[in-house]
Amino acid sequence: MSAPDPRYPLGPMPTPLELTLRERQEALRQLRELPQRLRAAVQGLTDAQLDTPYREGGWTVRQVVHHVADSHMNAFFRLKLALTEANPVVKPYDEGTWADLPDTALPPHISLNLLDALHARLLTVLDGVTDWSRPWTHPAQGRTYTLDTLLAMYAWHGRHHVAHISALRGQHGW
Repeated sequence: MSAPDPRYPLGPMPTPLELTLRERQEALRQLRELPQRLRAAVQGLTDAQLDTPYREGGWTVRQVVHHVADSHMNAFFRLKLALTEANPVVKPYDEGTWADLPDTALPPHISLNLLDALHARLLTVLDGVTDWSRPWTHPAQGRTYTLDTLLAMYAWHGRHHVAHISALRGQHGW
């Protein structure tokens, strides 16, 4: 049996077009818990530990925290576009280039605080969704998704990056 791919500790990102009510409720719970889980994952880490890549060739813990905030801001905008336009085409962005911008050197609490506020707004909008089949298109992936897809993707995304940090802490005994 081969070792798991450290890039994807939870396996590949799910992209279901439809979730059951139970799956949707679980994904919403995971999004609600993400800010506190991410905060707990980095609590007590030194600057040297925060600046350690979670895998060879990967982002540092600090970059991961800021990436989650960047990504979930994009999720919020994509959600609002899907709720206010007919099948909007969302704007892709280069995550790797974003992770190299100067703001990713800031202390993690900046993005953790941002995630607290962002997720309050994100979940308020998600709690009001009545049509989870509303479409949106990602041009770089050449696919049309639904709001159920968006929910599943970003619930996974948060857990995925917390798993990166938790695995690194486990490897180093932090």
